[in-house]
Amino acid sequence: MQLVVARIGRAHGIKGEVTVEVRTDEPELRLAPGAVLATDPASTGPLTIETGRVHSGRLLLRFEGVGDRTAAEALRNTLLIAEVDPEELPEDEDEYYDHQLIDLDVVTEDGTEVGRITEISHLPSQDLFIVERPDGSEVMIPFVQEIVTEIDLEEQRAVIAPPPGLIDDRAEIASARDAEQEAHEAGREARQAGREARQADQEARGSGDAS
Repeated sequence: MQLVVARIGRAHGIKGEVTVEVRTDEPELRLAPGAVLATDPASTGPLTIETGRVHSGRLLLRFEGVGDRTAAEALRNTLLIAEVDPEELPEDEDEYYDHQLIDLDVVTEDGTEVGRITEISHLPSQDLFIVERPDGSEVMIPFVQEIVTEIDLEEQRAVIAPPPGLIDDRAEIASARDAEQEAHEAGREARQAGREARQADQEARGSGDAS
């Protein structure tokens, strides 16, 4: 089974290094020196990793036969693809490979449908689920235990407990606008009632003076 494990970014320096957008939970395994990776487009590969290092929070790789900036820049946007046994599982039972998570349905703890996982984004600080909503829009869900409370591979779903504003920001904005409008209406009605009360009081006083 072939999995995309990284995308090559821009060249770094003049000695053939490139920045890499990591798309695997195990870069130390999939992107280690000596790893031979297929590519998309296929014409740029296969590529063998010669060296790897982290610089300013970003992984830098150098490939065999790529010795200068011009050659490195020619690899930009190339996808790196690893051959993975589909039966292979992470050592930690709480870890998952990307291909296990892609296409899972995402629901809240009360069963409300959120969408479907279309991509896993691996950032230096955390991983993100890229979730496509039923209306075609996307929302990013941090893959942390406080938010993703359950991964059920048998039921093909991920259960989340989103904090306010994570997935319902538009609804909350609309709700806030409604609340503001209701408060405005209530204030206007209160002012009108006050004016009517004062007018009634003045009329009552005028009637008393006349008598």
